[in-house]
Amino acid sequence: MRSLALLLGVKAACILLVSSLSGTGAVNNSGRWWGIVNVASSSNLLTNSKNVQLVLDPSLALLSRRQRRLIRQNPGILHAIAAGLHTAIKECKWQFRNRRWNCPTTHSPAIFGKIVNRGCRETAFVFAITSAGVTHAVARSCSEGAIESCTCDYRRRGPGGPDWHWGGCSDNVDFGRMFSREFVDSSERGRDLRYLTNLHNNEAGRMTVSSEMHQECKCHGMSGSCTVRTCWMRLPSFRTVGDFLKDRFDGASRVVYANKGSNRASHRADPRHLEPENPAHKPPSAMDLVYFEKSPNFCSYNGKTGTLGTSGRTCNSSSPGLDGCELLCCGRGYKTRTESVTERCHCTFHWCCHVSCLNCTSTRTLHQCL
Repeated sequence: MRSLALLLGVKAACILLVSSLSGTGAVNNSGRWWGIVNVASSSNLLTNSKNVQLVLDPSLALLSRRQRRLIRQNPGILHAIAAGLHTAIKECKWQFRNRRWNCPTTHSPAIFGKIVNRGCRETAFVFAITSAGVTHAVARSCSEGAIESCTCDYRRRGPGGPDWHWGGCSDNVDFGRMFSREFVDSSERGRDLRYLTNLHNNEAGRMTVSSEMHQECKCHGMSGSCTVRTCWMRLPSFRTVGDFLKDRFDGASRVVYANKGSNRASHRADPRHLEPENPAHKPPSAMDLVYFEKSPNFCSYNGKTGTLGTSGRTCNSSSPGLDGCELLCCGRGYKTRTESVTERCHCTFHWCCHVSCLNCTSTRTLHQCL
């Protein structure tokens, strides 16, 4: 019996080792907190005496203990997290609306499906855009006074130039980045390739928000002469963040798990790090997206990989691009149908106070992948 137990133990250790080295082992709980976007409602939120949202009901078990503690320590921040997730999901769907993978989501806690358990480009984008969404929403909520533990960023004060000075309420992107790093990254476990790529892409999303901050100013002076301006730092629109990350998606770097070598002074190995799979390529920057496996075939339904396929998707028959029927339908062809659409038109405002419109009917031609 003792030898059998020893054999089973060795076998289990080998499985864990192979999983760690490959980075594609068993399904983990990365991004489980995303599920709060589907369950965050007044019926399952705990509030304090001031009716400020604190944390989801523990029975939902979507957040780790550390994440719950962070929410309790920052009253009002749960709403910002959920809002950031909504924005990130909406942006993801918009950026990939014409791609074979169009950022599908579900109403279950596993909101992005099985794609998050892979290590492909699409996985990288999901992690980056959701981390950016939390950073953006928390930073904006700080400046709006919606979170008790943070305010505007008032560090920039005094003269900034010959005809302007710092003032106003700058969006607190540093607090947003700090909180996102503690909250989002806490769901990652292990030290394998998947762990490193997820953390890298999380940080890439946060850095994108921070790097796209821009200056806004307001004029002061007699009759709007703008003799003096007061300026502050403002967050970019989230569309700007999405566009930047989409460009990074197209140029993402395929990486491997590498060791920097041994440290002779301490006789300890340096931490593992990511390096390009192709030695001829330059190492990815902190703002690049990284992945370690090829994307699945998104053309057809596959329950194992969680891909829905493109059958039934609307395509553009006249486009040679990714939204065209030839590429989007993966060469299977498409069907064409017409439908009548009735819309309000020729609207007129009548004083006071109502608007009258006519109903106009038009015929629309639709092409759908077979």
